[in-house]
Amino acid sequence: MPDDILALSDARLTLAGNAGPVDILKGITLAIRRGETVGLIGPSGSGKSSLLMLMGGLERATSGRVLALGQDLTAMNEDALARFRRGNMGVVFQSFHLIPTMTALENVALPLELAGAADAFPRAEAELTAMGLGARMHHYPSQMSGGEQQRVALARAAAPRPAILLADEPTGNLDGANGQAIMDLLFGLRDRHGATLVLVTHAPELAERCDRVIRLADGVLAPDTLAKAAE
Repeated sequence: MPDDILALSDARLTLAGNAGPVDILKGITLAIRRGETVGLIGPSGSGKSSLLMLMGGLERATSGRVLALGQDLTAMNEDALARFRRGNMGVVFQSFHLIPTMTALENVALPLELAGAADAFPRAEAELTAMGLGARMHHYPSQMSGGEQQRVALARAAAPRPAILLADEPTGNLDGANGQAIMDLLFGLRDRHGATLVLVTHAPELAERCDRVIRLADGVLAPDTLAKAAE
């Protein structure tokens, strides 16, 4: 459909394990509309994070197709995938993945510089200020709390104005107050930039704020998810 920003067709992921191949995802067919907010839920080991990685081209499907903005990620090589992500996707991980030798400002400006943005530092400064980190932008990650580091990671993902924002357990390492703040900032990013938001979470209160919740169980979409998708 023209409004589908992400579309998976019989996408499968098999990885090598100590005892042989392990089927992680077992034929996922799913479409996500432009501007939609989707929560991926399910027990540990159900394939939630792997599905998010397929959507972001960070894992390559063993078979099937993964389309993002109409482009077939399964047909791209690593360089093409990196360029596509840089221009169209922001990814936020539970463990922040900030560069420890760079300040918050430098961490946020880096992807903008790689994309050739002439205004990388002013844009990074504006995004950090919007995250409430105007006084912290010249601090290094080791000088910041976990909640502040996650805000930097959000600013870094959002600064290029991606069409798709993917978040893997963005509140998983945070206490209740910081987790709530990050939830508010995530949905604020959607409202400010119009990005499609897909997030993996174990937090019911975060899933409840999404337009749609998709539940995985043992590498497949749960029957109730399929039923809702057909409505």
